[in-house]
Amino acid sequence: SGNYYNQGETRKKELEQSCFLLGIPASDVTVIDHRDLPDNPAVEWDTDLLAAFVLKHIEANNINLVVTFDAGGVSGHANHISLYTALRYKYCCFEIFILFLCLGCRVLVLESVNLFRKYISVLDVPISCLLPRDALFILTEEETEQARRAMRCHRSQLLWFRHIYMLFSRYMVINSLRLL
Repeated sequence: SGNYYNQGETRKKELEQSCFLLGIPASDVTVIDHRDLPDNPAVEWDTDLLAAFVLKHIEANNINLVVTFDAGGVSGHANHISLYTALRYKYCCFEIFILFLCLGCRVLVLESVNLFRKYISVLDVPISCLLPRDALFILTEEETEQARRAMRCHRSQLLWFRHIYMLFSRYMVINSLRLL
């Protein structure tokens, strides 16, 4: 629930506000509040438990595309990496792989890039276009501003370095992904 600084309820509301700005109704937002999945950048979550939650959510909501982090978690955040590990684990298990195929569900992972590329914003477009990937999203100015407005909804997390992130990070404009 985002309770790392005991701000779980605040962060839930901020998430709903952010999703609303992105056109996602609150009824489509699921927050998992489980003691074994704490919001903590240094804690790796239990792979089996997390994979079970994700798979249950995919089945219950007839989801056909999951977008998650790659093994680098974009910022090295252990919780982000745990999501990738859980999906890769379940996706690579034969019976779950068959289930994913039967559900028609694909998994895309967001590419982690080095620090230089991460903070050169639109200057990363040529590099991203030249490198292999399965999907590349380049936002328009309007879409980028919408993403910034959505980020600003997360007031409790807007520390000084996140303002720098919103100004210079390629992820606010460019996202390259590959199929799992």
